[in-house]
Amino acid sequence: MSPAFERRLADADAAARELRTLRDLLRWAVSRFECAGIAYGHGTDNPRDEAVALLLWALHLPPDPLDPWLDARLPRAERRAVAELVERRIASRVPAAYLTGEAWLRGMRFACDARALVPRSLIAEALDEVLPQWLELHPRAPSWPAAILDLCTGGGSLAILAADRFPDAQVVGADLSADALALAATNRESHGLQQRVELVQGDLFAPLRAHRFDLILCNPPYVNEASMQALPPEFRAEPRAALAGGRDGMDLVRRIIADAPAHLADEGVLLLEIGHEAAHFEAAFPELEFHYLPVTAGERMLVLVEAAQLAAAAARLGTTAARRARRPAGAARKPRPPSARRTAARPPGRRP
Repeated sequence: MSPAFERRLADADAAARELRTLRDLLRWAVSRFECAGIAYGHGTDNPRDEAVALLLWALHLPPDPLDPWLDARLPRAERRAVAELVERRIASRVPAAYLTGEAWLRGMRFACDARALVPRSLIAEALDEVLPQWLELHPRAPSWPAAILDLCTGGGSLAILAADRFPDAQVVGADLSADALALAATNRESHGLQQRVELVQGDLFAPLRAHRFDLILCNPPYVNEASMQALPPEFRAEPRAALAGGRDGMDLVRRIIADAPAHLADEGVLLLEIGHEAAHFEAAFPELEFHYLPVTAGERMLVLVEAAQLAAAAARLGTTAARRARRPAGAARKPRPPSARRTAARPPGRRP
């Protein structure tokens, strides 16, 4: 039996010396990423898009389009800079956005470093697409939302996107981390939103006192402990406190669901990202009725809860607790049918 063929790949020195065009370097970078087995998920989900983002940034080119530059011949100094950045991405195993210091989300640029998660929340897509569709089916007053809270704001990307999408609203971004809020302040200033986006520090709702909001956005730490243990290095490079949600991922989510009613207006809604934790969310809140808002990444990764639904769940929990207090020891509990889970209706023509 003949031995397996040995594949070969040029090193960074050979790439800088012998390749010529951006197309050449893009192919080489994709091959290097494939060979190294790096992880994606911080704005890209494949080696080509990761390579494109790094190459365009290294060459001081706009983030899109790519095609006009593909056949451009690059001087050796630029080829070397690109090759070195590709090798640094492989060696460091940190998100590309931490190397470049910037991330793009829904067409907006954000400063980005290890003080906060790389901006990528699914809520950003929902603000542009499925939330407006949901509001068509559940209309609010024309002035809605007048007040928005971005809870667990991190670097402030959702607060800034919300201020951009709802230009008449006042926005508050809250976070426990002073370092993350300093990054959020940089992003707020770069978008000229100092007068419309307030940043406050504290534990969840604690710094907000009795303030009520029409819309609360929250991308909390929700990764369960088993998943945390399996995260690749790129994700472990991010702040653990912004990812880890305890044994079932619901540690902070339980507190948010419990405290949100005191901070929502009568027509208010809570838009909560739960990622791949739908099963844990439903198990943690059997009394709660809510809506799933489908996004490109999945049907059950965003939860929308109306203020009335939160109040009804709290009332049911209070009634259940009272019954338990009156029930004789050893008495059997009558099972309750599961609460409704409703996915937001899609407009005609959209694929389920």
